[in-house]
Amino acid sequence: MAKNNIKGLTITGRLKESGITVYIRNGKPVARTATSWQPKRRTRKQFIARQQMLHSTRLWAFLKWAGTPMFPALPTAYARFLSLMHRTEVVFLPQNGRLDGATLLLPEMPVSEGLLPTVKQHLGTVEGTAALITDLSLDSLRRGDKLLLYTLRQDINGTPMVRITRREVMPDEMTETPEGLALTGDEFADEMKGWALVRVNGDRCSTQTVVTRCTYYKQFTTEEALQEAAASYGGLTKDPWPPSPTD
Repeated sequence: MAKNNIKGLTITGRLKESGITVYIRNGKPVARTATSWQPKRRTRKQFIARQQMLHSTRLWAFLKWAGTPMFPALPTAYARFLSLMHRTEVVFLPQNGRLDGATLLLPEMPVSEGLLPTVKQHLGTVEGTAALITDLSLDSLRRGDKLLLYTLRQDINGTPMVRITRREVMPDEMTETPEGLALTGDEFADEMKGWALVRVNGDRCSTQTVVTRCTYYKQFTTEEALQEAAASYGGLTKDPWPPSPTD
């Protein structure tokens, strides 16, 4: 790298490693310090927000693998998903050990958002068999309607991971009940799985979240889990006073 001399200071090499940033002003190189003496802030509120963002980002990656995500792209589908994830519980995971990079199955995790009416659904039984029961009826389905079933499985072997798949469901796979059409089978009794049935017609879809009996995530929502996770990042810092407008 060519040498630059700025008011008697000779600079060589990668300048950011020397704690100096060089930029051009009016055609001349200008140097300023790149070292910040501001302590790294990790207040409780900031840490909680960052933990939710990190976990939501990981879940998004698994949701994408299942198929093109169905969210309004304003500004992006990813941004809308993160916004909707604020309605779910926050889980706290350390940045080292077995839980580093983990994802957890959360009730009410969003899988789609659209203009079609939400399909009301819950877990129950139909004639003694576990079922995902909806408020749909054969008469309510319209020409061009498709039903997409998201299945989420909490894998706890090794690092906990949420595996997500999506498939089309045909109406003749469903059983008519007094409440509406239902999917039945032993899998709907699995306490480590969750589901969401999405109605799609063209580029429109219903707004759906996950229904599940899974409670594995709850152990990561406690104060103890928060403190353990925070310690792995270097611990919490005290809230500034007066508080910053960004906190």
